[in-house]
Amino acid sequence: MVQFDIQEQVLEKLNALVVVLNRNGNAEYVSKSAGELLGYDCSLLLGSNWWEVTRFSKPDGERTKNKILALLEHSTNSAQTFEHLFRTSYGGQKWIRWNVSYLSDGQIIGIGYDVTEKKHQEKQLQERAILLQQQHKEIKDSIFYAQRIQRNSLQSKTHINSVFGQNFVLYKPKDILSGDFFFFFQDEDNRYAIAVDCTGHGVPGAMMSMVANSIIKEVLLNKKIKAASQILYEMDKVLFNSINSYGTELNSDGMDVAIISINKKSNRMHFAGAFRPMIIIRDQTVIELKASRYPLGFYNDVEKIFEEHVILLQANDCLYLFTDGFIDQFGGEAGKKLNKRNFKELLKMAAAMPLNEQESFLEYSFNNWKQEEEQTDDVLVIGIKI
Repeated sequence: MVQFDIQEQVLEKLNALVVVLNRNGNAEYVSKSAGELLGYDCSLLLGSNWWEVTRFSKPDGERTKNKILALLEHSTNSAQTFEHLFRTSYGGQKWIRWNVSYLSDGQIIGIGYDVTEKKHQEKQLQERAILLQQQHKEIKDSIFYAQRIQRNSLQSKTHINSVFGQNFVLYKPKDILSGDFFFFFQDEDNRYAIAVDCTGHGVPGAMMSMVANSIIKEVLLNKKIKAASQILYEMDKVLFNSINSYGTELNSDGMDVAIISINKKSNRMHFAGAFRPMIIIRDQTVIELKASRYPLGFYNDVEKIFEEHVILLQANDCLYLFTDGFIDQFGGEAGKKLNKRNFKELLKMAAAMPLNEQESFLEYSFNNWKQEEEQTDDVLVIGIKI
C-alpha cells in the first residue's frame, strides 16, 4: 500500500484528486479531496464502491473499470488520460480528468482534476456553434430566396433579344445578390438600354436595385419620358422622393446610370450618364462618351446637369454600357486595379470577335485578371452590336 502523507497534502493543495486501485480495479485508497469533491466520506468509496457509488449505474461503472484495466494492461509503461462523469452524493454531476499509470508494485494510481466548468464551457460553445450554424443557414436560405426574386425581376434573354437582336449581358454579382441592374425597353420610335449601379452590393445593393427597377418602369412606362437626359432628371427626382420620404434626415443612397436611346429609323443614338460613361468601338477606334459627374439621389444639394450626347451610329458599331466593378477589380501580378485604359483594350479585342463570343472572352479576362483576389464589386457589362 502506498503511503500518502506529505505527498497527499501537496496534491490536495494543488486541488488534485488521488485514487489507488489494485490489480482487480478495486479502490485501495481514495484521497480526502476526492471524497469532498463528490460529497462522500472517502472511506465509503473503497473497494468496488468506487465504481458503484460514484456512477449512474452499476454496468456503467463496470464498463469504465474494464476499459481502464484493458488499456493499461497493454501499455504498462505509459500513462493514460481519461475524462469521466461522476455522480455526487447530492445528485449532481462532476467531470474529472484523470492521468492514470501503473506503480512499481503493480498498483494503479489515478491523479484527477475537476474539469466540470471546462466541460460546461465546451458544451456552451458547442451549443452556440450549433445555433450560429442554424442562423447562418437561415440567413443563407433567405439570401438565396432573395436571389431568386431578384433574378426573376431581371428581364429575360428573350425580351432583351426582342429589343436588340445582337447583344450580351455579363452579369456577375459579388455576394449572391447584386446592386447592379439592367433594363431594356422599346416603344414605337426608340430602343432603350440602361445600366444601373446602385449604392452598395449584397442585400443593401439588391434592395436599391429593386427600387431602380420600380423607378425606371415609372419613368419609361407610366410617364413615357423619351429623351435620355430627361429620363435621368425624372429618375433623380423620383429616387430622391422615394428614399427620403420619411423624417428629416437625408439619405445619401443613390445610383449611377448610363442610358442610351436609339431611334429605329435614323439609327441616331442619344446617350446620357450619371457617373457612368459608355464606349463605342468603331473600326478598332475607341469612342468614349463622358457621363455627367453627378449620381442619382442626394448629392450635397447641388443643381445637377445631365448632358445628352447624340451620335449617328454606323453598321458594326459595338456599344458598351458598364458599371465600375470590372474596371475596379484588383488583380494581376501587382494586385492593382484593372483600370479604364486596360478595360478599353479588352473591349477593342472583344469588338473584333463575333458578338456571341464577346461575353465569354470578357468573363475569362476578368477571372484571369482577378485570379485568387476577392471580387471587388458587382460586375455588369452590356454589349450591343449595330
